[in-house]
Amino acid sequence: MIMKIKDLPKHLRPREKLIEKSESALTNSELLAILFRTGTTKKNAIELAEYILHKYPMKKLVELDYDTLVEIDGIDAGKACTLLASFELVKRALQKHDTHLPMINSPQDAVDQLTEIRSKKKEYFVALYLNARNQLIHKETISIGTLNASLVHPRDVFEPGVRMNAASIIISHNHPSGDPKPSDPDIRITKQLKEAGEILGIQLQDHLIVTEETYLSMKEEGCL
Repeated sequence: MIMKIKDLPKHLRPREKLIEKSESALTNSELLAILFRTGTTKKNAIELAEYILHKYPMKKLVELDYDTLVEIDGIDAGKACTLLASFELVKRALQKHDTHLPMINSPQDAVDQLTEIRSKKKEYFVALYLNARNQLIHKETISIGTLNASLVHPRDVFEPGVRMNAASIIISHNHPSGDPKPSDPDIRITKQLKEAGEILGIQLQDHLIVTEETYLSMKEEGCL
């Protein structure tokens, strides 16, 4: 039978410990347990947090997507959403105050920001939003699935850019096949987004197609 959090001595309960001593006094497992709120039938929230952190170190955990999180034993949809929302808030807060934002001066610089999609088995369409100094201020996954006009609408691509006052964007997607050659839909969507960007005053700098081993810049290929 598991020991429930409420049955632990008060000084060992994560919430009470935070209130009494501050959040800096808590271990990573205790902080994660507060986000979880509840455990499972086999583990309390602290034990569940310890199990997950043993399997996924913190730096790895914050990069997991929803589909991967819900595959972890003990993580349901609610816990996955809580984690993703918490991680995203922290990323945005750090981004706002970071005076050393990544500089994007070449296609390779942009590709370096896309490592998480290069080996995906589905197509991920990701947009990079840059300020007037070509610094990366935001990255957003626009769609998941075979690239077509119904999945990638200019409104969805440019709305974050308008909201964050971006000067330009770089769009990208992966080809699970390993062949970075642009398809006809890739070229059509690129043209459509370039025209939309011109209307909105947000320049489309490039469309990158990445694979696990290589990449292609549609600008360098003369397709933009």
